[in-house]
Amino acid sequence: MQEAIVGSWAQESHLSVQTLGSLHELNHRFLDLAAARNGSWAAPGGAGFSPSLAAQLTPLSGAQRQAAAGCPYALFDLRFQDDGHWHSRLQDPRAWRVADEAVVDEETVNFVRLALFYAWHVAAGAGLDAQLLLGMNGSTAAAFRRITVNRLPALVATEAVHLSARWLDRTAFWSALSAAALRADPTALRRVQLYGLQLAAAARLPHPQRTGGASGPPPH
Repeated sequence: MQEAIVGSWAQESHLSVQTLGSLHELNHRFLDLAAARNGSWAAPGGAGFSPSLAAQLTPLSGAQRQAAAGCPYALFDLRFQDDGHWHSRLQDPRAWRVADEAVVDEETVNFVRLALFYAWHVAAGAGLDAQLLLGMNGSTAAAFRRITVNRLPALVATEAVHLSARWLDRTAFWSALSAAALRADPTALRRVQLYGLQLAAAARLPHPQRTGGASGPPPH
């Protein structure tokens, strides 16, 4: 069942080398950012980052984080599956008030600026790339397509507080990903990245089925 899901994901995705390359660079930058926070990067009301995740990422070298970042999906999240949140943010620019802005460090803001531009660019296509790469629902991707690039700076100011690691509750995934990268084991790393692909694909299933195969630990 999981292999069929992943096969369907791959067939539906017609990604360019540039699109995947940019995603890998964002993933790498995100891993560096998360490791540097040493567990202290936690947004009020958001998932933030656990100390254990930062501890797993900190020992990795730049090359090891780059290898871990080479996933065909985002390792970061900005509440992309939350249709209600993005509906309110994208429908009416007057809803973006200064009072909504949170105090976030400059490096995080810079990353979120790049991530939102990437999300807007990917969502601009008519395919499923935004859903496959970022976990966006179709309605959120459509809402991103309706805004212009000039609307993105206002989004950065309010959305930086929502930056988190994707699947933060899937501790087995993050533990296996960091361990495989630390061992410089390409085979193990590929297996873990396949597991993440299953998580991404399973998220597109109807809700009653999401508790199935992809919820287990990654293969070793």
